[in-house]
Order: sequence, then C-alpha cells, then structure tokens
Amino acid sequence: MASSRAQLVAEILWELKRADKVADFKRVAERAGFSAGANGRAMETCLKTIRRDWPHLQWWRAIPIRDDGLMEKDSEQVIKLQESGYEVEVAEGSDEHVVVCEIESHLMSWETPVDSPVGSAADDSLDDDDDEQDNDDGDGDRHYSSDGDSNDDD
Repeated sequence: MASSRAQLVAEILWELKRADKVADFKRVAERAGFSAGANGRAMETCLKTIRRDWPHLQWWRAIPIRDDGLMEKDSEQVIKLQESGYEVEVAEGSDEHVVVCEIESHLMSWETPVDSPVGSAADDSLDDDDDEQDNDDGDGDRHYSSDGDSNDDD
C-alpha cells in the first residue's frame, strides 16, 4: 500500500500534468506538507513508490533541481522531459550535466500557501463542486462505503 506522502505527491503530479508544468522537489514536498529531505531523499522515496503503484503518472514532472539547476545529461528524467517538449542545454562548465531552458517559465506556481498542503481544508484545488453528489437519503445522515466515499446505496 502506498504511503500517505506518496498519495499526496501523486495528486500533485496530476495537477502538474493538467497544468503542463513541472516543479522542483522542494516545491512538490512543501505542497504535500513535508520536507523533501536531505538531497531530496524523501521525494526520491515517494517517486519510487509512485512509479511502482501508479506507472501512468508523469513522475518526471517532479524534478530534482538543486540550487544550480543541474541534472545528469543522459538520465531517464532528462530523456522524459525532452520527449515531452522541454528543451535542455549543456550546463556551463560541465559536459555531464544539463539544465532545462527557461525553467522559470515551466515551473508550477501555486496560490495556496505552503502551510496548507494539498488535500487540506485550505486547499480548494482538489475541490470540484461540479463533481459532488448529494448523498443524503433524506434521513439527515450521510452514508459512506468502506473506502471512505459517500454512498447512498446503504
């Protein structure tokens, strides 16, 4: 079973896909309500779980950009970014690393404050009133299935 962190990061990856944007590990982790960890290790663990449990998600949208913005030249992540139309160029002073061209224009910017992680009450990005159904069967009680979804078949 996937960790709650991985589930939150999966939701953020879905947001990134819908927006056709990318985000660095730090921003994704902060949005999910945790720290990316030393050298992004917590995010790496989440992405490993996501790749295993949800292979259809575009894991490569969470990029391990350090302060210098360098990524390994022939890494799977760089290849996926290029396949999706992101241009990269050889980093100045390094033949083994690349940077995404004009990265700032591709980075996701969330309006929700960092202290309101995705899925929290303060985050309305996951709240789509058009999809909500009234599951009140007239007795004033809501009914939920074992997976936590409202269900009025009970």
